[in-house]
Amino acid sequence: MKTLKAATTLAICMIMAFSLNAQDNSNDEVLYYSQIPDYPESYTAGSVAARMVDGLGFRFYWATEGLRPEDLAFRPGDDARSAAETIDHIFQMSYLIANAVQQESAYPPEDLPFTQKRALTLSNLRQVSQVLRKSSDKDLEGYVIKFGNGTELPFWNLINGPIADALWHCGQIVSFRRSSGNPFNSNVSVLNGRLRK
Repeated sequence: MKTLKAATTLAICMIMAFSLNAQDNSNDEVLYYSQIPDYPESYTAGSVAARMVDGLGFRFYWATEGLRPEDLAFRPGDDARSAAETIDHIFQMSYLIANAVQQESAYPPEDLPFTQKRALTLSNLRQVSQVLRKSSDKDLEGYVIKFGNGTELPFWNLINGPIADALWHCGQIVSFRRSSGNPFNSNVSVLNGRLRK
C-alpha cells in the first residue's frame, strides 16, 4: 500500500513538473501568476470563483518571490508558525482546493524544498482556476471538500475556508518577510495584478 502511495505521489509530481516546463508564458517566466491573467469576458459563478483563485495565486507568487533562508526561518514568536511552516500550510491547502474542484484524492508530496512547494502550489491554483472558469453552476454544486473521516462540505465552504485562509496566510508571509528585512516588492500592484512600471 505504501509503495502504491509513493508511486502515485511520484507520478503526480512528475506530471506537474512536466506541465510547468511545457507552459506557454509570454514573459518567459517559469512559474504561473507573476501577473494575474486577463479577466473573463462574462460574469458567471465559475468565472468569479476562478478570479478569486487567480488573485490568491498572484498574491502567493509575490509574497514568496525572493525569499531567503532567513526569511523562511522567521517566526514572530515562539508559539507562531515560521514563514516556511506557513507556506507548507498553503501548499497543503492548494491540494485540498484542487482535490475538491478536480474531484481527485491527490496527497501533497512530503519533504520537498521550498522552490518545489512554491511551484506546485502555483500549478495547483492555476489548474483550479482553469477548471472553475469552465464550470457551470451545476458543476459548482458538485465540488465538495472531502475529509478522511468521511465528512463532506460544499463548495461554499471551499470559498470561506481554504481559499480565504490561504489569502490570509499570504498576508502573514508578507508581514514576516518585512520583519526579517526583506520587504514585499513595492512595485507589485495587487489592484491591477501587475508590476508597476
